[in-house]
Amino acid sequence: MQQVKLISTDAKLVFSLCGEIDSATSEQFYAEIRAAYLHDKKDVEFDCASLTFIDSTMLGTFVKIFKELKADGFKVSLTNVQPRIRKLFEICSLDTIMEIGR
Repeated sequence: MQQVKLISTDAKLVFSLCGEIDSATSEQFYAEIRAAYLHDKKDVEFDCASLTFIDSTMLGTFVKIFKELKADGFKVSLTNVQPRIRKLFEICSLDTIMEIGR
């Protein structure tokens, strides 16, 4: 199953995330996001409606993406975040630097 799918490139790059994304797949995840971003630099949104699990490695990957986009003047947001995944972002105070929607 594909875990990352680019679903829109209009006003921003919108990626749909699915299933579990963890340390085993974080490098591939980062490479896919970075390649799309470098091809078409704009804000990035992650639709997390079908995302069921992330680990601490993925939190670090989101921060890495956030820092790269912020340096270029762009934003990262997450939408449709399930409560238990949202809680991970809140515990690490990442909700204070990234837009984390329900």
